[in-house]
Amino acid sequence: MIDIRHCHLLPYNTFGIDALADRFIEYSSEEELRQVIPCIQQTPYLHIGGGSNLLFTSDFKGIILHSAIKGIEVVEDTDDHCCIRVGAAEIWDDVVAYTIQQGLSGAENLSLIPGEVGASAVQNIGAYGVEVKDLIVLVETIDLQTGQPRVFNVGECRYGYRQSIFKQELKNKYAVTYVTYRLNKTFTPHLDYGNIRRELTNTEAVTPALVRDTIIRIRKSKLPDPKVQGNAGSFFKNPVVDREVFQRLLQKYPSMPYYEVENGVKIPAGWMIEQCGWKGKNLGKAGVNPLQALVLVNLGGATGQEILQLCNTICQDVYQKFAVTISPEVNII
Repeated sequence: MIDIRHCHLLPYNTFGIDALADRFIEYSSEEELRQVIPCIQQTPYLHIGGGSNLLFTSDFKGIILHSAIKGIEVVEDTDDHCCIRVGAAEIWDDVVAYTIQQGLSGAENLSLIPGEVGASAVQNIGAYGVEVKDLIVLVETIDLQTGQPRVFNVGECRYGYRQSIFKQELKNKYAVTYVTYRLNKTFTPHLDYGNIRRELTNTEAVTPALVRDTIIRIRKSKLPDPKVQGNAGSFFKNPVVDREVFQRLLQKYPSMPYYEVENGVKIPAGWMIEQCGWKGKNLGKAGVNPLQALVLVNLGGATGQEILQLCNTICQDVYQKFAVTISPEVNII
């Protein structure tokens, strides 16, 4: 177990914000986590993953928890599919690479999403028409009040667009320890989101590895490396509007991109932000990425408050122009 007092959080968030936590505790097993529970019952606490979905706007007066539980094991193997149980601290993209190496499919569209396995189950990460809920079978957790284990099946997680029970009524009540995913042995490609199919136009044989390589190339062309320029990937969620609002917008903006979803129509927030003139612009040391307007960046020495101010200003401008509310995907602390 690692236990640090007055811990600088710069290494633990990809935005490059040097906030200070009263205490940082990293546990490497469920038993070590149970040992920590009495400490967090006496003070505010925050459980983090890889820090790729966080914006610290001030120092954290309490305990930061982080998991170091790792490991990948096959728990079911049939002619059709394979289920793997993965420790919460495994890097998500490493797990995607592992599935490809094992000849499995289903996770390739989620390539290069930053963060750890535990966060994937909390956030319901998604990209290019696939969400991780489509792969999850079970989420193993520890109750942070009692120390008792609880296993959630995928239905109990109440997944929605970038949502789960762990972000709503059970927020901060459970720590994810392991996630079990189901991968397919028969490849069914998902190519109709974004520009994947266009990138593969001249390709005869589409494979999971090729889709992964293509998505990595697309993402790298749009998203800055957080080791070079602080960012948290996509900062905003794409709003889902009802069909009446969609028709109004489409009439006014005939070239507007959109995607049909179960509960309405999804409009790319990046496109809306770009229409408001924010792409490549900045407020002080906080800026909007010139290649992808969905990404806010730390131009060097920005505070969390400066990035939050930019976020709020963009949200106001989008609402003023489109009468549509966009909201952060990033967890603002």
